[in-house]
Amino acid sequence: MIEAVGLTKRYGATTAVYNLTFQVRPGAVTGFLGPNGAGKSTTMRMILGLDNPTSGTVTVGGRPFRQAANAPREVGALLDAKAVHGGRTARNHLLSLAQLSGIPARRVDEVLGVVGLQDVAKRRSKGFSLGMGQRLGIAAALLGDPKVLLFDEPVNGLDPEGIHWVRNLMKALAAEGRTIFVSSHLMSEMALTADHLIVIGRGQLLADMGVRDFIAANSAGFARVRIPEDEPEQREKLSGVLAEAGAQVMPEPDGALRVMGLPLPRISDLAHGADVRLWELSPHQASLEEAYMRMTQSAVDFRSTQDEKAGLMEQLPYGEFRMPEAPAGGGWYVPPRPGENPYAGPSPAVAPSPSVSAAPTTPEDPR
Repeated sequence: MIEAVGLTKRYGATTAVYNLTFQVRPGAVTGFLGPNGAGKSTTMRMILGLDNPTSGTVTVGGRPFRQAANAPREVGALLDAKAVHGGRTARNHLLSLAQLSGIPARRVDEVLGVVGLQDVAKRRSKGFSLGMGQRLGIAAALLGDPKVLLFDEPVNGLDPEGIHWVRNLMKALAAEGRTIFVSSHLMSEMALTADHLIVIGRGQLLADMGVRDFIAANSAGFARVRIPEDEPEQREKLSGVLAEAGAQVMPEPDGALRVMGLPLPRISDLAHGADVRLWELSPHQASLEEAYMRMTQSAVDFRSTQDEKAGLMEQLPYGEFRMPEAPAGGGWYVPPRPGENPYAGPSPAVAPSPSVSAAPTTPEDPR
């Protein structure tokens, strides 16, 4: 189990992590979520003893990571898949790690098979794709058969088959009773993989709960109602009936109605009583991504603005070109229309086109 108590890390005047307290329990996949710059990587580095906390403590299995007798056999981690000597083959990279930890060489071949790199084991890692590098990093984390595993963006660069494989691997490892701590920005993947979530924003804890509880706490379910498109008066009638019954009714862009505050059977009864024919009446539960966006919207540091140059990319017909304001002290050069250039010489005479039966001419030899 991983346990952090009052974990804080400051870099000068910048506080990367502040007073984090949480537990990562065995037997489950715990997702570690947060916007860019939230402090996820810093937290993982402190768990692994790569950074010293300014205050607070973090332990793995009841003791600091640095006090582990044989760390690779207790904790495996993938923080940076590029942290590999490019001149070494995949097998030699893992073999060097195994020799440092007293792990038998046969284990190297085992993990290469687990991650699917057995056929490229003798290739230098500098020629690996991003996805192959991720697989090699996962192999290194599994090398010591540890009970605790930390992964930072493990599916980055993987194809759909690779993502599916990582998902099943995480679940299988957790089912064996291991502690699995996974940081990721792919909400759809976390929804399929994680059992529990720890969410931070600007270095502080925002949520520590199960996936379903997190979605329920940060979203509002609603019913989607649709009536025949050629009956707008019925749509208005139903909206009024539902509003009188205490529902919140909002139109959807595609013509459907979003109804909140009433269960589906009640909506059906009201529509039947108003003699309104329904084409659709379906429940909608927010996704993990929607709940996450709602939870972290105030903790995002990097937001996009509208590109002011976007309008310059429009294709406008000649004569409708919109010139920007001329700079002080000079104007802009505007090319003349075809045939209106005062500096152009007379147009060359155009020879008549040869008839269909004329023989093709051979260009004169420039020599």
